Formats: sequence, C-alpha cells, structure tokens
Amino acid sequence: MFDVDCRTCPRLADFLDEVKLKHPDYYARPVAPFGDPEGRLLIVGLAPGMHGANATGRPFTGDHAGILLYETLYKYGFSTAPVSVSRDDGLLLKGCRITNAVKCLPPQNKPIGAEINSCNAYLSSEIQVLPDAAVVLALGSIAHNSVIKALSLRQKEFKFGHNALHRVADGIQLLDSYHCSRYNTQTRRLTPEMFCEVFAHARELLG
Repeated sequence: MFDVDCRTCPRLADFLDEVKLKHPDYYARPVAPFGDPEGRLLIVGLAPGMHGANATGRPFTGDHAGILLYETLYKYGFSTAPVSVSRDDGLLLKGCRITNAVKCLPPQNKPIGAEINSCNAYLSSEIQVLPDAAVVLALGSIAHNSVIKALSLRQKEFKFGHNALHRVADGIQLLDSYHCSRYNTQTRRLTPEMFCEVFAHARELLG
C-alpha cells in the first residue's frame, strides 16, 4: 500500500529534503494516487514534476503535462472539471485514477532503474485491486515497462507503441500513449488529436 512517509530510495528522499528547504510551501513528499477508488481506468505517468505534483500533491497538477491530460479527461467524461489547480479545488475523477510509476520527484525528472524497481511494488498493489474489465493507460515507455514489471510479465513480449493495446492479464488491458509532456506536445510528437484518439479507444474498451 502507498506510504506517504516512504524513504526507501536514499537519493530521492535526500532530494525531497533539499527541495523542501528551497520551497517550504511545496508538498515535497511521495505523491499518492488520485481519483475514483472504484475506477476501471488507471492512468500511469512517470513521476511527479518539480513544480507540478511535487508542489501541489496531486498527480499532473500545476505543470504543463497536466493541461492536456485534464482537458482530455473532462472531454471524455472522466473528470468534473477541465483544469486541475490544487488538491482542494473540488475536482473529482469519475471511473478513473491517476498514479505514477515513481511516487517521488527525481532529480532532473529522471529516476534511475533501482528507484523505478523499488517503487514498482506500489504500482503492483494498485493494479491488483483494479475492478474486472479494467484498462491501464501508460503514458510513456517507462510507465509501460513499469506496468509490465508489476504484472511479472516479460518486457520483450509487450512493445510500447502509441495507441497500442496489449492484453496483459485476465480482466486487464494495457493501452499506451506518448507522454503528455511539454516536450512531446510542443514538438507535436503528441497532438491533442492523437491524445483524444487514445482516450476514445479507452472509452470503447471500457464500454
């Protein structure tokens, strides 16, 4: 189960301590999953952003990556509002939860392999309690690989690809998307239309 006081990874724990000293008003702790506990859609990102979830305490809230995500969630009926501002803004997710492969802010937004592996137990526990006929939406290849690891599957049998669908377990399907990062959206590697196609696919799978 998620532990807001987790300090398993020394590099991440020390970095959060440094960030908290520089930004006393930031959340700067492991960021919990957010959304509907009964939701059949689980969205998996990479890790909290420095001035996003690390500051606000809610996944994809406060930084560029969350803009397109919450707009699209609202468009497809998964959110009560198109903009996520803070943990107390009243926004709710419907039939959906958001989490990250790594729960703590990593230096330069780049977790190392040992940190991804250490945090995988949390993701595994989140996937294990998903309702039947669930869809896991992985934002980026690291999230995809983390889901495959959490399910104790072989990576080479499940290749990441935008809008690719994988049947990974009884009652669970894995859907991939490019991450909605500033870099991907500004370079047009991921367009709003491409992201909407993924969510339309997810809606179809959920029925």
